[in-house]
Amino acid sequence: MIKGFKEFILRGNVIDLAVAVVIGAAFTLIVNQIVAGLINPLIALVFNAGSLDQVGWTVTNLAGDEVFFGFGMILGAIINFLAVAVVVYFVFVYPMNRFKERAAAKRGIPEEEASDLPTEQELLIQIRDLLAAQPKA
Repeated sequence: MIKGFKEFILRGNVIDLAVAVVIGAAFTLIVNQIVAGLINPLIALVFNAGSLDQVGWTVTNLAGDEVFFGFGMILGAIINFLAVAVVVYFVFVYPMNRFKERAAAKRGIPEEEASDLPTEQELLIQIRDLLAAQPKA
């Protein structure tokens, strides 16, 4: 039982996933601080409010109570998400795609040929069909 757990933990993708979660949490904190310290105040200036949490409108209900509808928090969450997505794309995804293209070019595999290669699932289907076509012994 311990041996199986050790093999599971030492598997490469588990370690990679753990590192990604830790780095992602730290990275999220950085992006949240940039959004909270720079972007939110700029938007609050446009809406003439102290913070995005105060951006919205107040409606009086039939009982005379005031109800606040704050769309600033939603706007802040959307901006935060887009900021994270943009940074992840330009810092991680785009450079990794460029690295893979260069590695394929160094190996002498043109991009068109690399995309024409069958997928693992297609290869397994071909093997299954070949095995089924063999005469039974």
